[in-house]
Amino acid sequence: MNVCYPQLILEATKRIKPHIWKTPLIYSSYLSDTVKKTNVYIKLESEQLTGSFKVRGAFNKLLQLLETNPEIRKTGVYTASSGNHGLACLQASKVLDVPLTIYCQEGVDPGKKDFLLHEGARLVLHGHDCVEAELKARSDAETHGTTYVSPYNDPTVVAGQGSISVEIFEQLPEVDAVLVPVGGGGLIAGIARYIKQVKPSTKVYGCQPKNSKVMFESVKANKVIFEESFPTLSDATAGGLEESTVTFELCRDFVDEWIMVEEDDIAKAMMLMVEKHHKIVEGAAGVSIGAYMTNMEKFSGQNVVIISCGGNLSLSILNDIVSKYKSK
Repeated sequence: MNVCYPQLILEATKRIKPHIWKTPLIYSSYLSDTVKKTNVYIKLESEQLTGSFKVRGAFNKLLQLLETNPEIRKTGVYTASSGNHGLACLQASKVLDVPLTIYCQEGVDPGKKDFLLHEGARLVLHGHDCVEAELKARSDAETHGTTYVSPYNDPTVVAGQGSISVEIFEQLPEVDAVLVPVGGGGLIAGIARYIKQVKPSTKVYGCQPKNSKVMFESVKANKVIFEESFPTLSDATAGGLEESTVTFELCRDFVDEWIMVEEDDIAKAMMLMVEKHHKIVEGAAGVSIGAYMTNMEKFSGQNVVIISCGGNLSLSILNDIVSKYKSK
């Protein structure tokens, strides 16, 4: 499918503007001062509505569906996620008055389930893992003649996430490098495609936890592959890819380099954000920040933007990190 992503991203930016926040790009003197003549900025999508960038893609998808098929206000839409994507779709569905059904695996984290229910979600529990829940959501959406909203495997969702790169160029036109956490690739696919259209000299770095690096290994193999994932603080980027995902070719063709990050370095990055910037970020944001912290010399003399993609972190994990990594 021939998709003009730069145009879709500009259209998405305009479409979702009334419904999302233009997030701050903050200067980090601490990260900047560690390498000579380097200016490091953090794009705080962790302070976006619902606590992550995902709301951009969710709003773009539902708004685009309403433009082409207003009947979804009767049929509703389906998705599968107990995390940031589910929260984002729920926010968009409430604002736009589109019924939403969220599918989760039966063993979903009780805290996440309770929060979604508190926010008014209609939940269906199915299967023993997230893949089974997703397949059921897709199947039921087809049965009911409506749409399944994918967290990443959809050009409209990718375009919504790409609106971040439009903001980056507005806030820092002289950007030399952008570090982006990667799971399914929806975030980096949109960002990289737009950046390479507007300023090809800007390098885009894909950052993944070493414990779950399916996109990196797939790009290396030049096809979507199965790569076993292990537990990681970056649960929002963990897991496999759909074989047909639209994000694979975008990651292969437009991401310049890949950086794998150890769990210790993810945790230290999250702790740095607490201590130096008084911000709580989730593990996926710790991946991109940790990627910079472990490769600082690579960025000497550059204007660097790090995407802090989300801030939804459980108190128990935060407590563990603070206990282990706080400065003495």
